[in-house]
Amino acid sequence: MKRALLSVSDKTNLIDFSLFLISRGYEIISTGGTYKHLRAGGVNVIEIDEITHFPEMLDGRVKTLHPNIHGGILALRDNENHLRTIAEHQIQPIDMVVVNLYPFFEKMNTGLSEPEMIEFIDIGGPSMLRSAAKNFKSVTVISQVEDYEQVTKEITENGDTTLATRKLLAGKVFNLTSAYDAAISTYILQDDYPRYLNISYEKVENLRYGENPHQKAAFYIDKTKDGTMKDFEQLQGKGLSFNNFRDMDMAYKVVSEFSEIACCAVKHSTPCGVALGSSVAEAYQKTFECDPVSIFGGIVAFNKEVDVKTAELLAPVFLEIVIAPSFTDEALRVFSTKKNLRVIKVKKSLVDTVEFIKVDGGLLVQDTDKVNASEFEQVTLLAPTKEQLEDLIFAQKIVKHAKSNAIVVASGKQAIGIGAGQTNRIWAARQAIERAREKKTEGLVLASDAFFPFRDVVDVSAENGIKAIIQPGGSIRDKESIEACNEYKIPMVFTGVRHFKH
Repeated sequence: MKRALLSVSDKTNLIDFSLFLISRGYEIISTGGTYKHLRAGGVNVIEIDEITHFPEMLDGRVKTLHPNIHGGILALRDNENHLRTIAEHQIQPIDMVVVNLYPFFEKMNTGLSEPEMIEFIDIGGPSMLRSAAKNFKSVTVISQVEDYEQVTKEITENGDTTLATRKLLAGKVFNLTSAYDAAISTYILQDDYPRYLNISYEKVENLRYGENPHQKAAFYIDKTKDGTMKDFEQLQGKGLSFNNFRDMDMAYKVVSEFSEIACCAVKHSTPCGVALGSSVAEAYQKTFECDPVSIFGGIVAFNKEVDVKTAELLAPVFLEIVIAPSFTDEALRVFSTKKNLRVIKVKKSLVDTVEFIKVDGGLLVQDTDKVNASEFEQVTLLAPTKEQLEDLIFAQKIVKHAKSNAIVVASGKQAIGIGAGQTNRIWAARQAIERAREKKTEGLVLASDAFFPFRDVVDVSAENGIKAIIQPGGSIRDKESIEACNEYKIPMVFTGVRHFKH
């Protein structure tokens, strides 16, 4: 007779699966709450201490860590010495292990105290899973409820699972336990830069493709923390693509820079329009005006509730996604006429503290860029007006999210021209200024993500009516730019904070 050891926290379909195993000649061994659940469901089950001849102790912390359990799991069936040894000690082989772990993942970020969280660290479960996975040649190990179906099918058809399936299930175990241990390590260490980088992510779905149709892709969520891209709710529209995720992440990060009503349009992971407004509708209208061409097929984000007036403005424009913290019922009715439009409701604030950039054979990890300058050094003879300084600060919060080299020209809390992704700064400046002057020539201010290596940006700014400049400073030629601003009577302030984004 074969033996199966069952010890689970998720008891979905467990009774049906147990009864199936018994019908196929298995003896069921179980522990604690699983044992009680099976008995209540009419399953003939052996309690674990009948096998170990030792009671559960230390509030259940010790119950399966015993040679009668691990010897039965780990014994190699084709090793005569192993079989002789377990026979001498009256240990019976265990042919199947069904375990899912204490819900440590699920308890993170729920406000439990440290002692409470520690009790959700599973010890016996991972030990049994790893033992069974190591001996997959002979032992079937199940760590996920969804695998009951495949195991049931193979036992029904063949009398046992195939070696290929046992190996696959073993691989799933080590995939699970590595992520589980990573989550525990992250919780206890509280170190963004530990010696060994522990990440714990779970796949939510395979995506149709990556950035391009020939690239495979999937979406994973962080098991250790919440976040905007983990906990959003899709209210309507077709499935999200790889590029959709990247763009809506960028768009929501931009509007999250502001406490005022803000709107941001993103195309190809770069802001193409950003504005503040006295209403959500006004913020959108000003955003649209920044670049009515690039917004086509783009993503629009808001940091406040979207109302029906705004929805009616959005509806005629082809957009991939509208993302916001909430939507009125009337707004959703307007959007419902556009079946392919993805409407995303954000439930969480931004939480990431680090970001990863993959390089061939390695991974770069850095703090997320959450810093905004709070002190501004007036470096020119002329100081910016109050209105100019407000526009400069607004533009500086946008330029940090644009690809370097980046320049933003703004006026009236509205981005008028954005130049991004250029290999030199003067090209970015000319691009931003050219776009801005197509719409407006008065009250323009300019922000740069990094210092001016030459005075040429100031010269082109003066030629095109820029009235104030904000930049980090720090170039060996800062004096040249300052002198140029004084010549043109353009006030300039330094922030001391660079915002490269590559």
